Amino acid sequence: MLADTHCHLDFPEFDQDREAVIQRAEDAGVAYMVNIGSSLKGSRDAVALAKRYDSVYASVGIHPHEADRVDKNIDITLRDLAKNNKVVAIGEIGLDYFLPAGRQGKNYSQPQNQRPLFESLVRTAKDLNLPLVIHNRQAEADTLKILKESMPLRAVVHCFSGDEKFLKECLDLGFLISFTCNITYRKAEKLRELVRLVPVGSLMLETDAPFLSPEGFRGRRNEPMQVKLLAEEVARIKAMSIEEVAGVTTDNAKKFFNLK
Repeated sequence: MLADTHCHLDFPEFDQDREAVIQRAEDAGVAYMVNIGSSLKGSRDAVALAKRYDSVYASVGIHPHEADRVDKNIDITLRDLAKNNKVVAIGEIGLDYFLPAGRQGKNYSQPQNQRPLFESLVRTAKDLNLPLVIHNRQAEADTLKILKESMPLRAVVHCFSGDEKFLKECLDLGFLISFTCNITYRKAEKLRELVRLVPVGSLMLETDAPFLSPEGFRGRRNEPMQVKLLAEEVARIKAMSIEEVAGVTTDNAKKFFNLK
């Protein structure tokens, strides 16, 4: 039994065969899929999907890329969405200071708008007693500052891409760490070394589908069923059996998200 703790089944990449994608995942042993809200529409769609499929749960949140355009009352709207009993987290929320050359102003938001949105949604999670799904990219110092000021918190740092120092600080705060199928890439040895450093009791698995397909499937849409390949790679890295990795990471997910 496996858990894909971060996927985006509401995205248009799945519009043509969403039900088949979910069925393939279930057939591959994926008992739990947490569909992550990354916009207001996405959060609403995530809740609708969770209502429709027993194996699908939802989080509601606003990705930092949306910060320049977000409504000032968004936290009130998310609180209302979070009343559904299949909403298990607030996220993904966080900070993203990555701005590729030539992309300024397109699909990215200014840091000065990201930070108050992040702080507001952290407060929302605390008020609702829900865990956080954290997005961080090249914003480690500010991410930690905001989270430390709001402790105690339950949080997972998704699609981990920081360095060893950031990893240690997250683990010291009691946060969980999740990795995606990019740890299977030939040139991802630095990521694999980080996997080795994470105690298995602090580890969860995610596909971030439709993104980050595993090696051998790159260039194609990712799906929750590929979390099985991710579990196999983690087992190889940590010299464990696939059954052990599946069991512990699924148990971690069930406890963290209170999955039934």
